[in-house]
Amino acid sequence: MTAWHGVLVATALPLTETLTVDFEKYGEHVAWLAAEGCDGVTPNGSLGEYQTLTPEERARVVATAVEAAPEGFTVMPGVAAYGAAESRRWAEHAAELGCPAVMLLPPNAYRADDRAVLAHYREVAKAGLPIVAYNNPFDTKVDLVPELLAELHAEGLIVGVKEFSGDVRRPYRIAELAPGLDVLCGADDVSLELAISGSPGWVAGYPNALPRACVELWRAASAGDLEKALPLYRQLHPLLRWDSRTEFVQAIKLSMDLAGRYGGACRQPRVPLTDEQEKQVREATGKALAEGLR
Repeated sequence: MTAWHGVLVATALPLTETLTVDFEKYGEHVAWLAAEGCDGVTPNGSLGEYQTLTPEERARVVATAVEAAPEGFTVMPGVAAYGAAESRRWAEHAAELGCPAVMLLPPNAYRADDRAVLAHYREVAKAGLPIVAYNNPFDTKVDLVPELLAELHAEGLIVGVKEFSGDVRRPYRIAELAPGLDVLCGADDVSLELAISGSPGWVAGYPNALPRACVELWRAASAGDLEKALPLYRQLHPLLRWDSRTEFVQAIKLSMDLAGRYGGACRQPRVPLTDEQEKQVREATGKALAEGLR
């Protein structure tokens, strides 16, 4: 399997009561996800709270994931940073550890124009690893529209894109403009729609809590087995939609706690869920667990 295909989990990061990183728990979590049928992990993504980590913590997170990953299990780190020089350094670090690819947001220090985006990806590509672009126009204010992705792909700068716009029409337009560019599902709550469109991979959040059910959903949908996939999607969707909300990290970590995995707290600037939000996540998670989803 191509390294960035299949179900790659954007891993949540376990923090202790004093909000230090619990690297031992993180390594255990990576190994558990592999044992539960996932195809890889993407450490240091938004769900991994990479923005709040020190450089030493961030480097050790990737090293821990690589050490815990069994043979054939992908570790594709996020290498987002304010500027291309820092992102390139993180890509070089990933290469040194033997990672097969990296995931890269546009520059996120400001709303970059197309020229700046192209320059950013050109610089990071010098590290020599395949790059999966990450389109998250909500957080970066930069939309990697199909035309821009086609330019990046034509230059050989990217091999795929994690599509988080939520627009399920985009994979078809991207396929027309950039044949051969892999469009990975980047938002849990459109996973069925993107699998049906032919997406070869899902960079997913909720497998942190319910990996078997999410992998089963993806494989059934990818095989066109809607008789199996659609009911499962309906069961999971009250949880999957949290992946597209501002509080997605807190929600997924709470679901992990309820499912018997350690989720724990988040670092600032994230704050705890409101009482109503927590109630919704608890009810949806409890219902999924009661229905046998794991």
